[in-house]
Amino acid sequence: MKNSNRPYRKFLPQQKKIEELEKSSSRFKRIYSEYETMSDELWDLESSETTESIPDDFINAIKLQTTYLEDEIEDWLIEDKDQ
Repeated sequence: MKNSNRPYRKFLPQQKKIEELEKSSSRFKRIYSEYETMSDELWDLESSETTESIPDDFINAIKLQTTYLEDEIEDWLIEDKDQ
């Protein structure tokens, strides 16, 4: 089960700023929520021990989307820091 209060390690130092942005911007909140979901999904896929084969291109697409979301979150954090 997903713990929605779990801070993601990559952004742990900025967790307080993330919480502020989530309160002030519904767009940021949606992006960060999608990032959490994609990160959880990627973790589940990569750590799964099922015999069912998951295509590499599917996992690579999830990684790419997660990277895009990370970049956008980082842009928000930098932009907010500059203000």
